[in-house]
Amino acid sequence: MKTSTNVRSFLLLCTSLISVGAMAQMPQRTPTPNDTLNSPKVLGDKRVMIQIYAPKASEVTVGGDFLSSQKPLSLAKNNQGVWSVITDPLKPDYYSYTLMVDGVRTMDPKNPIVKQGISSLENMMAVPGAETAFEDNRAVPHGEVREVWYSSKTLGMMRRMHVYTPPGYEKGTSKLPVFYLLHGGGDDDSGWNTIGRSGFILDNLIATGKAKPMILVMPNGSMPLPPQTGMPDPQMMNKMRDLFSGELLKDVMPTVEKNYRTLTTPENRAIAGLSMGGFQTLDLTLTHPELFNYVGVFSSGFFGATADEADTKYAKVLNDPSFNKGKKLFWVSIGKDDFVMEANKKTLAMLDKHNIKYQYKESSGGHTWVNWRQYLNEYTPLLFK
Repeated sequence: MKTSTNVRSFLLLCTSLISVGAMAQMPQRTPTPNDTLNSPKVLGDKRVMIQIYAPKASEVTVGGDFLSSQKPLSLAKNNQGVWSVITDPLKPDYYSYTLMVDGVRTMDPKNPIVKQGISSLENMMAVPGAETAFEDNRAVPHGEVREVWYSSKTLGMMRRMHVYTPPGYEKGTSKLPVFYLLHGGGDDDSGWNTIGRSGFILDNLIATGKAKPMILVMPNGSMPLPPQTGMPDPQMMNKMRDLFSGELLKDVMPTVEKNYRTLTTPENRAIAGLSMGGFQTLDLTLTHPELFNYVGVFSSGFFGATADEADTKYAKVLNDPSFNKGKKLFWVSIGKDDFVMEANKKTLAMLDKHNIKYQYKESSGGHTWVNWRQYLNEYTPLLFK
């Protein structure tokens, strides 16, 4: 027994000596400025410093929706290999940005908060202030956002959507109205829940009594089609439209209504979408007017050839005088500087031609999440009245 104990002690001693020796032989890491780098850093005057350690790079720029123009900012390099730039003072809000290092799209390695798209990632940053209260994570009862996977018979593949249920849903028994919220081109079903702040926006609205408790469904509106550069051609737009419409009606809505306590009458259904999602919303509204009594179109319209054919394609519904009676809300909003303003105006002219009633809001700004979060905050309290 004593011999066995001595052997174990000897082996432990040898192991310790080997470990110490191995550590002594390992090359010691040289500290770099990257070890203590902080990016993004919000300064006291609401300017933001963005930095990246890239000592071998020759050019670094940053772009994002915090800029008033499409031109990116150039970062300057110090003698330690740290590139940095300070923005102009920013209005308190949530913004996305992307670095370009020697022409290569690069994530900020010091910022783990990201927005996911169908083919790219972007970093997110927050500039705090009273203006962001409606979208902040506040001390109020919170709902839950789930990633819901389902089998899409329309597309022959597994698909995902995000579903928000309000505070107390799990313990309740009552059925609730449903709001289908659609994202824009290049994004997926996570967009409204990340940079869109939808869950927090609804939490805050419900907590203050400005909105009714509801189920929020955020499906994936991006179809598995070949990648497009720029605006898809009319044929591709039509194919995307038809695929999405089929999947929403045959897969998404049945899955939601089977697995959640939903009210399934049109007066208890709402839909809204931004950009591509707004186009999808218009198509569904003018193809299936019986489904949704509340409609929201953010920064969108019928684009290109789809605008030229819309009057004919949707003639039956556009010329139906009962359309207005079936809609409790048709809400259209866009920024004054939005690049889709022409498509928006053409769409409104078509609605005016057929005496379709709608509410119109023209805000400042352009085609950005800064506007779309505000639109969601204004549109949601109008639902299910």
